[in-house]
Amino acid sequence: DQLFGLPIARVRDVFVPDRLTRVPLAPPEVAGVLNLRGRIVTAIDMRNRLGLPARTATEETMAVGVDCGGESYALLVDSVGDVVKLPDEALEANPVNLDRRLAAVCAGIHQLEGQLLVSLDVDRVLGIGADAAAA
Repeated sequence: DQLFGLPIARVRDVFVPDRLTRVPLAPPEVAGVLNLRGRIVTAIDMRNRLGLPARTATEETMAVGVDCGGESYALLVDSVGDVVKLPDEALEANPVNLDRRLAAVCAGIHQLEGQLLVSLDVDRVLGIGADAAAA
């Protein structure tokens, strides 16, 4: 029941993922890889990345395609909403009581009508590979 947002300039594709291939020994947030129009794309399970409960097998999954460091990624999400123009000056700093897992990937908070939108920093979200690459 939480809204998350990404800067639209970082979004390359929005699609329903097809045929995900698991990757042995990958970190738990790496759901696998998929073929997106001839490109091999690493799929990141955003529920796992954000420390949220796993989705049930019957729940539909959407994917948001992003690029980072010359690589393509698909962020697996529950659903994709509207594109909303939010002024930069409306972005508030992370609240002190924000869960540390969210704070690690959050660029700030936007107050919407009756809800808060957590604005994600794509580079920090995809920073998961640093530990794995060092190993």
